[in-house]
Amino acid sequence: MKLIIPMAGRGTRVRPHSHVTPKPLLPVKGKSMVERIVDTFNRVLPRALDEGVFVLGPDFGEDIRAQLRDICRRHQMQAHFTVQPVAEGTAHAVYCAGDHLKGEGIVVFADTLFEMEPGVDLEGADVVMWVKTVEDPRRFGVAVREGERVVALVEKPAEPISHEALIGIYYVRELAVLRRYIQQLIEEDVRGHGGEFQLTDAFDRMLKDGLVFKTATVNAWLDCGTIEALMDTTRYLLHKERDTLRLGTVENSVIHEPVYVGPGARVVDAVVGPNVSIEAGAEVRRSVVRDSILFAHARVEGAVLADALIGQYAEVRGHPQRLNIGDHSTVQ
Repeated sequence: MKLIIPMAGRGTRVRPHSHVTPKPLLPVKGKSMVERIVDTFNRVLPRALDEGVFVLGPDFGEDIRAQLRDICRRHQMQAHFTVQPVAEGTAHAVYCAGDHLKGEGIVVFADTLFEMEPGVDLEGADVVMWVKTVEDPRRFGVAVREGERVVALVEKPAEPISHEALIGIYYVRELAVLRRYIQQLIEEDVRGHGGEFQLTDAFDRMLKDGLVFKTATVNAWLDCGTIEALMDTTRYLLHKERDTLRLGTVENSVIHEPVYVGPGARVVDAVVGPNVSIEAGAEVRRSVVRDSILFAHARVEGAVLADALIGQYAEVRGHPQRLNIGDHSTVQ
């Protein structure tokens, strides 16, 4: 089973933290979005993932590939890399996976996290589309079903024809078939929303040609696409995953749970929490910190912080602050 992850986007809504690190590799309470997605699928699918295909931007360096190889190695997967030279939509991004689009696989856009029950049924379907029931479907693409079978895909319906929102996760029984339909869109220059090649347009053609589409549901759909959403999702996981909160060192400090202290991280002479994620190697000294994220190897000393995101290797010293600073920055 292949995992196809298009991740060439620039992650503009989570800048400055995506300037150096692609959004899908940003840690969310100790694990990158990509690794959390791999963990979830290996837990719920009837067959384990054995290949990861990552569609990268043209300027992504070897360090990004190394991180993705490490994730695949930890999950007994083979890593493959392709490049999307120019962003031309979701269908184009998938198409850039090239010759790896064959056999069965999962296509997922890694700017959201999700929770689902084990035992997902993939049998009898050419495509399984994961959905989440929403109150107002007008902001989403939706799947319209008759019984178990999907009969239509509607983008941002004006009327509530369906409340099952598509969340950007798809099982495809034969990826080569999907590739062929995307190629049709590109050759015919059929562009959708934003003047780009849209994956839902390729799926719509497959549906009209009689291929069998079904839906599967998620229990939780956790957005990580903006700074505010990333903070909210981190807060949710801090409350949910309380058994893995303390991996670093806490000395002479007061902790108001939930607080995650990652491997090699230190909290010294400080008051921390609630809702704080301190990633690997980061350090908090003589400070008060709440509702914040400190990325790897960040350092906060003599400060009072709330609703802050502190980038990798960044330093904050003194003065109460509400901050959002990128990697390797210094505020004092």
